[in-house]
Amino acid sequence: MDVAVVGGGIGGLAAALSLLGAGFDVQVYERAEALSEVGAGIQVSPNASRVLHGLGLTDELARMGVRPAGWHQRRWDDGRTLLRTPLGDTAVEAFGFPHYQTHRADLLGALLDAFPKERLHVRHRFVGLAEHDERVRARFANGTEVEADVLVGADGIHSAVRAALLGPEDPVFTGCVAYRGLVPAERLEHLGLEVTTQIWMGPGSHFVHYYVQRRRLVNFVAVIEQESWTRESWTDRGEVADALAAYEGWHPQVHEILRAVDETFVWALFDRPPLPHWSSGRVTLLGDACHPMLPFMAQGAAQALEDGVALTACLARAGPDVPAALRRYEAARRPRASRIQGLSTLNKTRFHLPDGPEQRERDARMAAGGTDFSIKAVEWIYGHDAAAIEATG
Repeated sequence: MDVAVVGGGIGGLAAALSLLGAGFDVQVYERAEALSEVGAGIQVSPNASRVLHGLGLTDELARMGVRPAGWHQRRWDDGRTLLRTPLGDTAVEAFGFPHYQTHRADLLGALLDAFPKERLHVRHRFVGLAEHDERVRARFANGTEVEADVLVGADGIHSAVRAALLGPEDPVFTGCVAYRGLVPAERLEHLGLEVTTQIWMGPGSHFVHYYVQRRRLVNFVAVIEQESWTRESWTDRGEVADALAAYEGWHPQVHEILRAVDETFVWALFDRPPLPHWSSGRVTLLGDACHPMLPFMAQGAAQALEDGVALTACLARAGPDVPAALRRYEAARRPRASRIQGLSTLNKTRFHLPDGPEQRERDARMAAGGTDFSIKAVEWIYGHDAAAIEATG
């Protein structure tokens, strides 16, 4: 069976590697001239590292990643601890696989190195599809047309494959923008930063920072409420002065990190409701193409990785009935991804509560371990084996 994957990002390449390992004839088609990732960190939680270990990237993850001691959620002004969730060896003992922090470009590079170069086709912008004679044909802007038994749209948040299946979308601006960037760790040595993912929560904003690239860089994301925005892009330049002004009155550590920044990018956060379906005939979607998430559960890439191995498991057991396999894939994945998508949306409110009764109630629940970053609460996410979903029904 031959499979055409549209999109050569982390989700698309991981799915292609998984399918290739199961014996499928896989080709990847990417619109860009060369594959690259913008400078940003990524959380590789145990459910994601399980997938990457299965793809043979165990040593690569250990080499390029940082294993955090835990999640550390803190109050915005005085730095008081609201919740500490142990990771490190605790995550391995609880879920069987480690939690890593890494650079998106490093992870993409590891997937690229593992994937046969002759199966990756750049400068292929998808423009349309048609199904006929138990095959699906994809058309690209450069005039190329390819046929396959299965077409997988892994082409991200502005997916052209999704548009071909379901028509135009109507995302809603959340009222938040995010500044992000990287700081050389030596500039912040005087802060004595612990090796955790720190999440500072405050009125109308939150701030996240953690080490990547074997602790050579500190990645930060600063999410700020804002009334309007029109463009959804990962690569718009931001002004450090604007981010600093938005965090006036916050803990000095937040300001020290922002002052050490050379450049920052800003992107608007748009929300999308879960799709009614992902698949049609021999065509399906994967990752951000079908369940784009706000970054408030750190599960966007992890869920794309899960999609790839679940899709492989369904197709491997399908025999010749591809549409039935894709229906099983969607039935297995959509409820879980939609639930995480919804929780990510809810965290926008929970992270940004103004000081007052609701904030104090939230803090009390966090102290009692009753929120989605406590070790018990994340068990259903971190302990999940996506490759086993189809086999169990």
